[in-house]
Amino acid sequence: MKAYFTFFRMQLLGGLQYRAAAWAGIFTQFFWGFMETQLYRALYRGGADRFPMELSALVSYIWLRQAFFAMLNTWTFENQLFETIRSGDVAYELCRPVSLYGMWFARNAALRVSRAALRCGPILVVSALLPAPWGLSAPASLGAFLCFLLSLILCLAVTVAFSLVVYFSCFYTVSADGLRSILTPVSDLLSGALVPLPFMPDALARVLSYSPFGAMLNAPLRIYSGDLSGTGALGAMALQVFWLTAVGALGLYMSKRGLKKVRLQGG
Repeated sequence: MKAYFTFFRMQLLGGLQYRAAAWAGIFTQFFWGFMETQLYRALYRGGADRFPMELSALVSYIWLRQAFFAMLNTWTFENQLFETIRSGDVAYELCRPVSLYGMWFARNAALRVSRAALRCGPILVVSALLPAPWGLSAPASLGAFLCFLLSLILCLAVTVAFSLVVYFSCFYTVSADGLRSILTPVSDLLSGALVPLPFMPDALARVLSYSPFGAMLNAPLRIYSGDLSGTGALGAMALQVFWLTAVGALGLYMSKRGLKKVRLQGG
């Protein structure tokens, strides 16, 4: 376990060096955050009782999504890892006395955390200083905030596990481009990255809340905003643990089975 934490720390420190890209991302997230809040405020003027979330909860959801966007989105992939499998350089990875799955899990998690660490601070501070209803609201209680932090960690783990399934699919296909092009927009929509799940049709929202997509950014953001509380919040976190186990087991199986069939050529 110490080896994975060391690898995570090395990757994290490496990712923190890209400050110019982080500033560009901050301005982009601010733009989208302001645009979305203004759009929903205009819609809520027609009657707030028509919508499934309170405006303050929805605005908090939007700002948190922008703050942690780089960490929780489903399309953050490293092309280098895909190329490692395609070219056969994965053989070098297998020379390390650690699990390939664990090493790549730590690598992808560190990449996401490093990108979010450089961006989330300014976004959270500025959005918290904005007056209602434009700004980020405080959590309902200390317990809700602690549940949010735990759910955020579980969300990161589920998202990374999902990403590894896509990586290891390269063992079974010539290229993962087709799978990525399908999963990226679909997972963004179904996880609540584009529209919060409560705004979807009731039947679809209910199904998605029990799916692995509902265990991604949907859960922690709705817990913080107060849209999920009490038993609802605990149930959402329990589902996150379940899907982390299930998706993680699938990725581990795919990696082990794929490595048994891999054939490397060369001197």
